[in-house]
Amino acid sequence: MSVAYLPSPARGVWQFGPVPVRAYALCALLGLVIALWLTDRRYRRMGGPPGMILDVATVAVPVGIIGGRLYGVLSNYRLYFGTGHDWTSVFRIWDGGLGVAGIVGAGAVGAWVYCRRYRYSLAPMVLAAAPALAVAQAIGSWGNWFSQRMYGAPSTLPFAVAIGPARRASGYESFATFQPIFLYESLWDLLVAVAVAWAIRRFRLTGDRAFALYAGLYAVGRLAAERARIDYSPRVLGIRVTEFAMLVVVIAATAYLGITRARRGEAAAVAAVGQSPAPALIPDADRNIAAGGKTAAGDNAGTGRSALRMPPVRHRPAGPDDAGPHGNAPHGNAPDAAAPDGAMSGREGPDAPGLIYPA
Repeated sequence: MSVAYLPSPARGVWQFGPVPVRAYALCALLGLVIALWLTDRRYRRMGGPPGMILDVATVAVPVGIIGGRLYGVLSNYRLYFGTGHDWTSVFRIWDGGLGVAGIVGAGAVGAWVYCRRYRYSLAPMVLAAAPALAVAQAIGSWGNWFSQRMYGAPSTLPFAVAIGPARRASGYESFATFQPIFLYESLWDLLVAVAVAWAIRRFRLTGDRAFALYAGLYAVGRLAAERARIDYSPRVLGIRVTEFAMLVVVIAATAYLGITRARRGEAAAVAAVGQSPAPALIPDADRNIAAGGKTAAGDNAGTGRSALRMPPVRHRPAGPDDAGPHGNAPHGNAPDAAAPDGAMSGREGPDAPGLIYPA
């Protein structure tokens, strides 16, 4: 054993009466809470109403947990089905077995269903959430430290992690310290969060492209981590299930970014209950923005700032009984009504409602 090393916690499960509390679950919960806080903060800076992210999370989080469990069961079905196994353990999620890919994928579907049901624009929420998801995974990966999983080849580096004899991979029982793959993955995820946040500003990414970039970068790091680890993980035809899944994600994300490479725009956190929301994406039809020209966004379009003025939002359709300022003009000539709660009411920064600055 090296002189300096990272000791593993003595236990990863605490029993409170009949309920086991696992450190892995606590790390995942902490990552989720911080991700929701970061997403809500970024979304409100983009002009979104307070509380909207938490409303979406009430659907996305439970659906994500179900999806993560399905992924975990399907990728390691031998632990739940067949001779000598109790299939009812599928429902004991407190025993672990949640797949990150399933959580993110199913959670995204849940958020999409919620936004479609209540006619909110999903794109700005995704734009706000993409870096935060990477932060959540950086925190959640430390759960493997408590469970003594996600470690690599034997190592004597000062930051090598100590693994107990009962947790050591077959053939490595005589070694005490190993490469801390979970630590490397955590650091990679933090870099992904920074890279995605920077790319959103630098390249004016739309919500879908920001999510694809996050998914692709995360999958690259996770694929490398799976290749380096020596502890047990489910395999199919000699290939780790997670490796196969991450390879599919890398290919899909790369292809999507290539197909949509000409797409530019800003996501507007605009939504009004009971009416069609404003478009979530303003296309870059006026390509002279980059050249410093003026567009419908106003004089600020050519300043190099990542900002576009949103079109005015009308919160009810014009009718024959609507009148203008003098009582005889059609409603179309009247000033736009003030946006109610639930629609974009402004943002931090200069006095220019409708300007969007992704954080």
